[in-house]
Amino acid sequence: MGRERDKLPKPSTSAEVDAFLRKVAAAPPTRADRARGRLIFAMDATASREPTWDTACQIQGRMFQETASLGGLDIQLCHYRGFGEFEASPWYANSRDLLQHMTRVFCAAGQTQIARVLRHAVGETKVKKVNALVFVGDCMEEDVDRLGHLAGELGLLGVPAFLFQEGHDPAAERAFRHIARLTHGAYSHFDAGSAQQLRDLLSAVAVYAAGGHRALEAFGRQRGSLVGQLTHQVGKD
Repeated sequence: MGRERDKLPKPSTSAEVDAFLRKVAAAPPTRADRARGRLIFAMDATASREPTWDTACQIQGRMFQETASLGGLDIQLCHYRGFGEFEASPWYANSRDLLQHMTRVFCAAGQTQIARVLRHAVGETKVKKVNALVFVGDCMEEDVDRLGHLAGELGLLGVPAFLFQEGHDPAAERAFRHIARLTHGAYSHFDAGSAQQLRDLLSAVAVYAAGGHRALEAFGRQRGSLVGQLTHQVGKD
C-alpha cells in the first residue's frame, strides 16, 4: 500500500468531474421543506493528510457562503487520527466557528476509521435527518464488507455519501466507489493542484444538501464551468 500511496496523483479529468456532478444531480431529493440542511464533513486526519489539511480548512468556508441564501446549512466536522481517536464536533451554523474548531485539529499517524464515520452518520440521522455526508481521505485499511454493510444502512436512511479521494490508492478507490454506490452518492479524485475544482464540487454538494435539486440547478446556472455541466441533467424536487 505504501508504494501506491507514494505515486504522484493524477488530476481528475473533465470526464471524471462531469460523472461526479451527474451523480450529485441524480441523488435522491433531500427534503421538501425550508429547514436548514445538515451535512457531516468527515476527514481523515492521519499523518498522510497533513500537507492538505490547511486547504480543507479554507474550502469549508465556501460551502457556507454558497448555501446562505437557501436557508443555511449546519455542518458537523468529524475526524479520526492517531490510535483509535475519533471526534465529532457540535453542529455549526457559520464558517467562523467551524474554522476555529478545524484549526485546533492536527494530524497524527494512525489507521483509517471509516467505519466509525459511517456508523456515526447513521446514528446522527436517526436522531435528526442528515442530508448528506462528505468524506475526504486518501487510503482505506479496513474490512470492505463491513464498510459496505454500514453504507447500505446509511443508504436506506436516505443519506448520500460524497467521497473525495486524494491520490490514487487502489484499495481506497474501490472502497470509496462502493460506499458511494450503496448510499446513492458520488465519488471523485482530487489532488493538491486541484483546490479550485474541489471547492466547486464541495460547494455543489453543500448546495444540494441545503436546497435539493432545484437549488443545485440554479447554482449550476450561476456558476457555469464545472458545475454548469450538470444543469440540463438535474432532477426536480
